[in-house]
Amino acid sequence: MDRLKVIVKALDDKRASGIDVLDISKLSSLSNYFVICTCNSGVQVRAAADEVEEKMKELGEPPLHTEGYRHGNWILLDFDDIIVHVMERETREFYGLEHLWDDADKIEIEIE
Repeated sequence: MDRLKVIVKALDDKRASGIDVLDISKLSSLSNYFVICTCNSGVQVRAAADEVEEKMKELGEPPLHTEGYRHGNWILLDFDDIIVHVMERETREFYGLEHLWDDADKIEIEIE
């Protein structure tokens, strides 16, 4: 949970909104958690993704894989058991990941 808290705080620090943490461990072998958030622009998407990457590197856990950085409307950061989706509002609404994973338990993460 500490790593999830670090990720959520990093996203919150960059003013990402609609931060959802989904426990997909019982639904998929892909990962244990999805973290999904909304940003207002490509610049904010990159800034939020950069912040998550930096904070996780400080824990000694750089992402195993990153996708979408060039386009900037949806950046995926893969930390093996946690996959972070940083998305522009229109992209998030179009793909509706929460609806695809609506059987997943939503986890509330408290940040200071």
